[in-house]
Amino acid sequence: MRCLSHLTTQTDVLKQIDDQLTCIAMERSIPEAVESGLDDLILDRIDALRIVRAVTPEEKGALLERIAGRGKVEQDIVRELSKIRPLWRPDRFEEAHRMAMRSLEILDRNGARQAILPRLGPLKPIAAYIVQQMTRWIVKGHQNTLATRIRKLYERREANAIPGTPERQMLRRARVDAARVEPGYKGNQLGLPTFLLGGAIISTIFSGIRAFVTWAFNDTTGSVILAAVLAVLFGALAWAALYAAGVARRRIRLSTDQSMRALWETIGACGNPPKDSSYDFAVYAIILLALMWILVPLATWLIVTRV
Repeated sequence: MRCLSHLTTQTDVLKQIDDQLTCIAMERSIPEAVESGLDDLILDRIDALRIVRAVTPEEKGALLERIAGRGKVEQDIVRELSKIRPLWRPDRFEEAHRMAMRSLEILDRNGARQAILPRLGPLKPIAAYIVQQMTRWIVKGHQNTLATRIRKLYERREANAIPGTPERQMLRRARVDAARVEPGYKGNQLGLPTFLLGGAIISTIFSGIRAFVTWAFNDTTGSVILAAVLAVLFGALAWAALYAAGVARRRIRLSTDQSMRALWETIGACGNPPKDSSYDFAVYAIILLALMWILVPLATWLIVTRV
């Protein structure tokens, strides 16, 4: 019994000593963790300094790549480099090229036509004109981008095709077609006469706006009129931009989206077709609405405080 009691006492003492050592180790681990974090920061700074101290361009490039890591863009680069053929589906390329040229023609002829508007009373002609101009801006801009991107893509794939191969001949014919029609798709994105866009007309308009704003801020009645004009103007432009963006997106989708995807797929390893700016116009409309909700209360507050 005395031996058992003696062993129990020794076990308890050893357990207490072990607990004390564990506490001491935990207390020491906190400063060590802090020191480790500081060491990591110091090492990061040293790595950054190594780039400056690197001698050869290869060493600098390797250090920069190690810091930057890898992402989707790097994966796309490796994937596209692994596909060395100039055309992924040469058996479908000429058909896809013809459909792309036809879709551009259809978009050019119908994309900027006047859209059907809801009932707006006597303001309908003005609203129809503004919506048509905004739709024309989106459609013509996208059309110009498509024509240029197609021509450049044909040029580059022709350059890396083996001379004398059927792929090279197909790309050459397609490149000649694209270069021939490209100037016809480029032009004024606004359907306004050129003289209206001249410096004299623009200068006169801005001078009148500046004079009106100066008069509005010097008179209470003028401030009320300015606030009302801004509210109506921003609201109308926001609605027109949203409506035009919807019309342009629908027409572009019906005309070119499918044919351009087919062309890009038959060429292969060339990214995605360019997108139109209809979503940008929707964002502009939201910004105009936000400005309306900010500027109108601000103008009202200025009028109240002035009175």
